[in-house]
Amino acid sequence: MHARDLRDGAGVCDAFACAAGVPTGYFGWNWDALVDCLDDRHDAVTGGVGILMVVHGADALLGASHLKTLVGSLCLAGDRANSEVDPDGNVRDEPMVIEHFVFLLDDVRAEEFASGIRDSDLVVRVEGEFLTAALDLDVWRPKAIGRPKAR
Repeated sequence: MHARDLRDGAGVCDAFACAAGVPTGYFGWNWDALVDCLDDRHDAVTGGVGILMVVHGADALLGASHLKTLVGSLCLAGDRANSEVDPDGNVRDEPMVIEHFVFLLDDVRAEEFASGIRDSDLVVRVEGEFLTAALDLDVWRPKAIGRPKAR
């Protein structure tokens, strides 16, 4: 998908619902629905192999009012899909499926993009030209609930 299609929340929902193969009438068209859908659909779309969604021209999103919400929502969706436990810390019934989202930058440097997505509940790291973002589990899961249980 291309960043030009992600200019606002409605565009984000349209693009990701289309990329995830969401059936018409299934999607709630809001940020929570995006997270739920990406977590629910990964197995149906990929047959349990995993999912990788690439956003081309992500530079265009820098400065967008919804950029932090978008990145946070994708981090949450990935965390849920990639986890062996549900948010309560119980082992999930379905298998863990790896889910990643890649933003390709054309002209903006990784550090500049990182400054546009840094938030208190995300861990954002830059190493050279690469940037990673993930949920800060000390914020999202400060107690053992929701973290993988020792086996």
